[in-house]
Amino acid sequence: METHFESNPLIDRLPDHLKQFIKPQNYEDYTPINQAVWRYVMRKNVDYLGKVAHESYLDGLKQTGISIDNIPNMYGMNRILKEIGWAAVAVDGFIPPNAFMEFQAYNVLVIACDIRQLEHIEYTPAPDIIHEGAGHAPIIANPEYAEYLRRFGEIGCKAISSARDYELYEAIRLLSILKEAEDTPAEEIRKAEERVDYLQNNMGELSEMSRIRNLHWWTVEYGLIGTLENPKIYGAGLLSSIGESAWCMTDNVKKLPYDIQAADVSFDITKPQPQLFVTPDFAKLSMVLEEFANKMALRTGGLSGVKKLIDSTSLGTIELSTGLQISGIFSNVIECEGKPVYIQTAGKTALSYREKELVGHGTEYHAEGYGSPIGKLKGINLAIEDMSPRDLSAYDIHEGEQVTLEFEGDITVSGEIITGTRNIQGKILLIKFKNCTVTHRETVLFQPEWGIYDMAVGKEVVSAFSGPADVKSFDMISHVPSSQTIKPKKSAEREELETLYQNVRNIRENKPSTITLKEAFAAVSANHPYDWLLSVEIVELAHQQNLTDLTEKVLAHLEKLKHTRPEVAHLINGGLDLIFEKETV
Repeated sequence: METHFESNPLIDRLPDHLKQFIKPQNYEDYTPINQAVWRYVMRKNVDYLGKVAHESYLDGLKQTGISIDNIPNMYGMNRILKEIGWAAVAVDGFIPPNAFMEFQAYNVLVIACDIRQLEHIEYTPAPDIIHEGAGHAPIIANPEYAEYLRRFGEIGCKAISSARDYELYEAIRLLSILKEAEDTPAEEIRKAEERVDYLQNNMGELSEMSRIRNLHWWTVEYGLIGTLENPKIYGAGLLSSIGESAWCMTDNVKKLPYDIQAADVSFDITKPQPQLFVTPDFAKLSMVLEEFANKMALRTGGLSGVKKLIDSTSLGTIELSTGLQISGIFSNVIECEGKPVYIQTAGKTALSYREKELVGHGTEYHAEGYGSPIGKLKGINLAIEDMSPRDLSAYDIHEGEQVTLEFEGDITVSGEIITGTRNIQGKILLIKFKNCTVTHRETVLFQPEWGIYDMAVGKEVVSAFSGPADVKSFDMISHVPSSQTIKPKKSAEREELETLYQNVRNIRENKPSTITLKEAFAAVSANHPYDWLLSVEIVELAHQQNLTDLTEKVLAHLEKLKHTRPEVAHLINGGLDLIFEKETV
């Protein structure tokens, strides 16, 4: 059964370049052990998080309809999320940060539909349905927090990356896959860890994307709320980790007041966090986000914004003071007195206005790149964009006539004006020339043989951001991750164990079972002596059914397991606490 994405109209609004990441949630692929892992984590979380999580968490579990006993079905989640203005889609592991945040901007929650192995029940570096479904989904039922998440996505997807950011994303994705997969050779994990460590320590100056990802990590993923002395959990990484949700409340983890400085604190996804940030309320999150956005090229533009785009070597956009938007891969900028006076793209470029491509100025027309002067004419205080028809006439700027325009920074445009393109307010966006030559001192930037020259009009760059102005301008359905998630291996032994889990599940749900609890325990203790979770499930049912002999046998078996497998002793104790703690009070 594949999930039907049309169950939520928000998904229909997504652009195609985001839809390429959506995968079907094949619900029948979840095994009985997967379901048992989900149930154990959720029972532990609800029991513990009721005491330490922000009040929105438990309320949100009820509102979003997320079951404690069953892995959520995306179809059901979408039906319920629709009521709070959100949707959910399934993806394969980590997706690129820009895409992840852009989904949030559309009020769509991205859910990695795989689930962690039993061996990684406390924490996995790989995104999984426990992290996303049990961590992110409930808290977005809080409208103030949901708006922060949407706004974060809207701003975050415009953050400019460095060329190294994508390398780091791919390295982290590979490491998370290898660590979560069964039987990965230690040498492979070591090499992947070394690659991540190397990149994290050699990123150079942090890019906008790196810094806003830090903010995302310390709030959306690992945020605490309240006071430093008595914080509550709201970050999804903590809400979904039965290990870290307890660890983070101890004095071993330093608590710091949340502010914009968190943008410069990097993180390591493979280890527990040494410090966490505490926000007094959700309103503070939005204040810090706006403070950060005010320093982004998205809002400051200028020479530094253009240079960030050039350094990123990725598709980006600059917006001029007229509202004209130039989208492409920026390759060069000529500067004068700290300002850009000429910009250049390489390859396919599109011109837009208010996020809509200008007719006749798509990537087919500007297939070989685009260049234009920016700024004012030399010796004239009035910018072209601010000139009235009378001003244009006074400066001999007429259609059908030869003109030479000398810009500040020694950029000269000389040719015959064909026509101009204006925006809805009447400001000139473009001037079209034929027989045109563009020079910077002795360097020729455009010559008549190259055809028609479309000169952008704008006295300054007011914005620079990642991605195109109009998402329809470019074919962005091209993401192919260098690593694929690895599915668990199948074996006769594993199949037998899965069957035992299913039978115990059937007994709990009063469905037909082929064996009794006693037979299930005999089989698991004899044939799968290292498995602990099924015995915890069996002792729960035996206790409920007053099967005293069986209860005592299973408890004795679990006591032995705690000695033979000390690394899971606390997990066994955690499961038993849920069953017996109320009676020992």
